[in-house]
Amino acid sequence: MPTAVKSVNLIDMNINSLNPPHIIASLSKLEPIKSPFHQYIWDICSAKIAYWYKFLLHLQKLCEAKKLNEYIHYKITIMIIKKATFVISNTDISLCPKDGRPEYAFIGRSNVGKSSLINMLTGVKGLALTSSTPGKTQLINHFLINDAWYIVDLPGYGYAQRGKKGREKIRQIIDVYLDDRKELTCLFVLLDCRLEPQKIDLEFINQLGESGIPFAVIFTKTDKISQSKLNENVSNYKAKLLETWDELPPVFCTSAEHRKGKEEILDYIEEVNKTVTSSKLGVTS
Repeated sequence: MPTAVKSVNLIDMNINSLNPPHIIASLSKLEPIKSPFHQYIWDICSAKIAYWYKFLLHLQKLCEAKKLNEYIHYKITIMIIKKATFVISNTDISLCPKDGRPEYAFIGRSNVGKSSLINMLTGVKGLALTSSTPGKTQLINHFLINDAWYIVDLPGYGYAQRGKKGREKIRQIIDVYLDDRKELTCLFVLLDCRLEPQKIDLEFINQLGESGIPFAVIFTKTDKISQSKLNENVSNYKAKLLETWDELPPVFCTSAEHRKGKEEILDYIEEVNKTVTSSKLGVTS
């Protein structure tokens, strides 16, 4: 027969005491974790606690500075995607949008789940075309988000069945965009969390470092493996990267199926957008 779970009173906590270690210490008084499913739920709750703690602290600072209305407006127009529209597809960066808005590009090996991730982030089913056949994305696709910034869907690299000539053509499109597109603000490199570190991905990431291109790593399809296996694979990947890198890039774990990682990625984009805007205005923090 199930035993009653002890309650934890968080109502009386002020924001300063509402921190992840405090809450997790309180939650540790609950019934012990007894199954992989419970561990999975615990991991999700821990991540959400950390996210909302950051949210509350930032909200408190803005309330103290009497900027709450500004904050709410910013969260509605940037943090929450209310408008996502397709703009253009092409292979020539000279035809890309010229309005100077920041661009967040997504790239990865063919069939890594890039289009599904973009649809999940925007909340618009079918915005980026998905296919069970690898290598379908062969153009630079721009999607305008909230009339403020772009998601850019880049062709997947490394698809063997394209043939050498086809692979070289796609690689040229990618390289020209990465090297010459000044609006590129961050490149999200997608990796299949089920796989061990792949040579082609590591070589691509190292090339980004040599070129000084800002990027973050997104592990996809986390719903396809257990949490323990995910932790193991991500740790292995980080260890491999640290063999050649002094510092790791931002890392996100996602599932388009379960909408996991959406808030964290959009929050990251929001923070970068704020930095970009401040830089353009000559504002220092």
